[in-house]
Amino acid sequence: MPDRPTSKRPKPSRPISPRPVRPLRPVPAHLLDQAVHAKQDPISRREFLAQASSFGASTAAAYAALGLPAPAQADEPSVTQADMAIVRIQMTVRALRDPRRYDWFQAANVSRGWLEYLVSYENDGTFRGQLLESWEISDDATRYVLNLRPGVRWNDGNAFTAEDVIRNIARWCERDVPGNSMAGRFAVLVDPATGQLRAGAVMQSGPDQVTLRLPRPDISLIAGMADYPAAIVPEGFDPATMLDAPIGTGPYLPEIVEPGVRAILVRNEDHTWWNAGKGAWMQRIEFIDTGTDPSAALTAARAGEIDMTHSIQDPFIDAFGALDGWDQNEIDTAATIVIRPNQLAEVDGERPYSDLRVRRALQLAVSNEVVLELGYGNRGAVAENHHIAPLHPEYAPLPAPQYDPAAARALMAEAGMAEFEHNLISLDDGWRRDTCDAVAAFLTDAGIKVRRTILPGPEYWAGWARFAYSSTDWGHRPLGVQTYALAYRTNEAWNEFGWSDAAFDAMLEQALATLDIEVRRRLMAQLQTMVQDAGVTVQPYWRRLYNHTRKGLAGGAHHIGFEIRPAELRWT
Repeated sequence: MPDRPTSKRPKPSRPISPRPVRPLRPVPAHLLDQAVHAKQDPISRREFLAQASSFGASTAAAYAALGLPAPAQADEPSVTQADMAIVRIQMTVRALRDPRRYDWFQAANVSRGWLEYLVSYENDGTFRGQLLESWEISDDATRYVLNLRPGVRWNDGNAFTAEDVIRNIARWCERDVPGNSMAGRFAVLVDPATGQLRAGAVMQSGPDQVTLRLPRPDISLIAGMADYPAAIVPEGFDPATMLDAPIGTGPYLPEIVEPGVRAILVRNEDHTWWNAGKGAWMQRIEFIDTGTDPSAALTAARAGEIDMTHSIQDPFIDAFGALDGWDQNEIDTAATIVIRPNQLAEVDGERPYSDLRVRRALQLAVSNEVVLELGYGNRGAVAENHHIAPLHPEYAPLPAPQYDPAAARALMAEAGMAEFEHNLISLDDGWRRDTCDAVAAFLTDAGIKVRRTILPGPEYWAGWARFAYSSTDWGHRPLGVQTYALAYRTNEAWNEFGWSDAAFDAMLEQALATLDIEVRRRLMAQLQTMVQDAGVTVQPYWRRLYNHTRKGLAGGAHHIGFEIRPAELRWT
């Protein structure tokens, strides 16, 4: 995408009042019993915080129900204290397109400058209102009431209204739009006959209020609103002109977006009423793409060319941590990598990975524990080949995957694939390449033929969902059912596995409708087992994530979902 300098600086028709402090809303009564059981268990506490806040409780109320103090908020300076401030961030710069079709969080990190979200997901597992001031969900999770934050305006001066929310939800539900993963997040609102928003499912119920009426319960919609493809776009939004006419509710404007090189946001000085001095302290935010080799980012840091990294992997974590004047930030997550066969992919006119024996052989040949060590430097936790993490509230522990290379070799021979050469494709960068190299070595040791294809970024990203046998990294999602609905349900835009199981889909629908944590965990145990037994993927480990910031830079610590929030960055 070429440089598109922005000259349009639209002015609001009149100033508005500051965004109000989010009110202290109580924990819904039907969740209070769960707080009693959650007080002694860190995982259950995280589940309770996520569920209570997703049902509309304020963060302070959710923590109070656990007998804990809410996280302290840092003192915030006025805008003038950081006037003319600049921050330079190392990050892959990707082309922008319709946000509902985003499949990389880096694109969203740039467009967050002017395209905001209804809700945000925080590192402690809670959800916070952004363009929504509050929300309420009925006890049976079939009715959502969304209350807009008063006084918000688009940067062209028009008011942000209930009609804007309704229009965006309708866009999300357009299942016929290629790559629209939001249709999966909001599947409960999609009419299966039309592939569009169900008639009467979303309506304006007050001047600044929208009500959703679901045909069946679904606990995941607030989490879906916080995911990076859920950016709120204006009426008449056109991805082809989103940089020429960057209309949004946020405080920045794009000056340049040059994929693979750089992106620059500048503070919209005509939008200074945004947040009334409670954010947007930087005048200029520069995203600098140093490529897929982490050594280039380290060189840039040592040369004083960047102030923050997006995410850094082993073996460069220690080198960054040793830099004078820098802080290291880390967080445990449900981010991961899958090494998956595509069951629908054809190789020489056949579908080799449609055979369960082949898929199970690929799993049996690999030791996940050793892949964590060789591929990610042991900076994480071993996983169980089902893509649900201990950090997910409804996680059910299962036995560790079996490592049996002799059984793998026998299964491959039984399937008539002893002489078949598997082509394992990965991106040409450090940890993804190292992880796939380790998997390939295990296959070779088991007597299974494999070759490695390592592709540069643009070529790999263009075909990631269609490769027959490849690796993909996945970010953290708040709920396990959310991950399964996005990636493992039949025919979803992000189902890169080509897997379809009607029994799985039906049980997942039941889990999405289950409020009780323990009941949902029992359902999840069955779903996790189904994914394991079907040999859907080798999913070897969960990632601990690291980034680094210059001392004095606030708001840049690693987010659990890879987010960078331009309005929260400031020098202290």
